[in-house]
Amino acid sequence: MTHPAALADRLASGLLSFPVTHFDADLRFDEPRYREHLAWQASFDVAGLFAAGGTGEGFSLTPAEVDRVVRAAVDEVGGEVPVIAPATGATAVSVEQARAAEAAGASGVLLFPPYLTEASQRGLVEHVSAVCRATGLGVIVYSRANAVLTDTTVAELADRNPNLIGLKDGIGDIEQLTRTYARVGDRLMYIGGLPTAETFALPLLQLGVTTYSSALFNFVPEFALKFYAAVRAQDRTAVYGMLRDFVIPYLDLRDRQRGYAVSIVKAGLTAVGRDGGPVRPPLTDLTDDERARLAALVQQIA
Repeated sequence: MTHPAALADRLASGLLSFPVTHFDADLRFDEPRYREHLAWQASFDVAGLFAAGGTGEGFSLTPAEVDRVVRAAVDEVGGEVPVIAPATGATAVSVEQARAAEAAGASGVLLFPPYLTEASQRGLVEHVSAVCRATGLGVIVYSRANAVLTDTTVAELADRNPNLIGLKDGIGDIEQLTRTYARVGDRLMYIGGLPTAETFALPLLQLGVTTYSSALFNFVPEFALKFYAAVRAQDRTAVYGMLRDFVIPYLDLRDRQRGYAVSIVKAGLTAVGRDGGPVRPPLTDLTDDERARLAALVQQIA
């Protein structure tokens, strides 16, 4: 088992990504294509891969499928790249998934917000702490949606849970991030989790967010790594050039429909000849015209 501190150091050292989960024409998990994709992703300099996460449509998988996806990822690339498994839903379900992740050989856990219900900061402290107690793995908590954590909550969680190693931010509230880093500092690692993360990477770097999860890495890994290197070097000219030439036009396509943040990544894989396959409902696939526009955009940076 990877020690939580060692995992934090590894993840903070480079770019992160959420591999898509492949489905066949009948929307069943296509394990051979998923494994092929993981092997390709792991052949690049990526610091960690998050199995069955948001871009991996973890929200559309059954618990048994999540376990199968995580085990496939660990078996395929776990010896090369840390595999982070999801914990989702109600506290009891998240606890079970954290334990399952450890049993599967995952390196760590990403704790997503609980579904549907709202919660107080005190309730979120108990939710996150219950998951941390359930496993010896390093845990990263995702602050977004109905589980936005204040600086004082993050500080309490860090004090109570030695294996809490990171905060993934899905809000982009500059004041709250500033307060959190000022209060907690380097006790945690900070991951950018806004879609599409490249858009926010340079300004968030100044707030202590040293890495982010790149959906683009799924289908244009060389571009994603080049962009990350420019961010870490604070090369504003290079960053804004890549934003202007590719990322912003990509965002314009992504923003045409709700849920396209995932759908466009699978379409991107198809555009580079690697067959991303369909998304599961309630997501919808890009139209033929949108696929053609994306393929033309990708061709510009090929």
